[in-house]
Amino acid sequence: MTTGTWATDADLTGVVGPAESNYLPPNLRLLLLTDGKRISQVVQVIAELGVADLLAGGPLTATELAAQTGTDPDALGRVLRVAASFGVFTQLAHNTYEINDLAQGLRSNTPNSQRELVLFNGDDMLTRSYQQLMYTVRTGKPAFPQVFGSSFFDYLTANPQKARLFDAAMMQMSRTTGALLLAQYDFAALQSVVDVGGGTGLFLSRLLQEYPAMHGVLFDLPDVVTAADPAVDRLGERFRIVGGDFFGPIPAGHDGYLLKAVLHDWNDDDAITILSRIREAMTSRPDSRLLICEFLVGPGNQWDRGKLLDLDMMLRFGGRERDRNQWIELLGRAGFCLTNDPPDGRWAVLECRPTRNTQQTNASH
Repeated sequence: MTTGTWATDADLTGVVGPAESNYLPPNLRLLLLTDGKRISQVVQVIAELGVADLLAGGPLTATELAAQTGTDPDALGRVLRVAASFGVFTQLAHNTYEINDLAQGLRSNTPNSQRELVLFNGDDMLTRSYQQLMYTVRTGKPAFPQVFGSSFFDYLTANPQKARLFDAAMMQMSRTTGALLLAQYDFAALQSVVDVGGGTGLFLSRLLQEYPAMHGVLFDLPDVVTAADPAVDRLGERFRIVGGDFFGPIPAGHDGYLLKAVLHDWNDDDAITILSRIREAMTSRPDSRLLICEFLVGPGNQWDRGKLLDLDMMLRFGGRERDRNQWIELLGRAGFCLTNDPPDGRWAVLECRPTRNTQQTNASH
């Protein structure tokens, strides 16, 4: 490969996939970044067609796959060729493809499946919002209402099929992040936990199964908690459901409060209001702690997924992912301090304690 400032098509000989992109000259690496929308659409299509499930039984030709998916053999083969060039499936001789480790994540109903997340990431709920990124950059306002004419959750209410896709994707993400959080933090000191905005209770039920002496309260909007995870039935009296709004009173008197993937939906003022409600609930238990489970954005000039998720939050809700300094500032304004040292650039558990004699900003919201 030449090492000059500009490269020709011949310089790409033998260069395939993102792993080799660092060896490309700068101009071609730049173009590769703009190919993201093309590549993501390829992955979206093969996920929707269920190609990974079909290849789980062994290699198949593009013609055989087309017959089973009701697609055009030539068109499908060309799409699969691109997927394989980025490491999704392995292309064998005679236009034949086999599943590999990366493609295993596209299978359905497997422990490490990412299929629903892939489908959600390629859905127009996300892609059309990103097409209006310039609107958000110019105005500071979320693009989703501008594109769809309603807030994100109002849109889901009016479109049940989209709501099912979103719920399935979030359930898939919660399984993965839940395992990371449980491995990272020792919850054993907590006897009674309130999962604030805990959805259907998937993470809380998993937490109670991991710690048999713990009791938990699932707290979320009444129409959300009615669809609680079936696993809660096996927990008996250790699992209690309370309907409510985290902008209002929160069940008091517990030694642990969880906020998992909640605050990133909200701007700082709204987040402070939620934190203030929790601080009020903790007043009778000075030993209680707040555990915030969110993506902790890492330093600049290095990759972490939180920096992309931050754009999702900005476009969808006007919310944000936060780095360590932003969390410390936000917590301080709400009357909390960070008491542990979680890792940057990944999902993390932020252990927080109420500060003494701290004036809480926006506590009356």
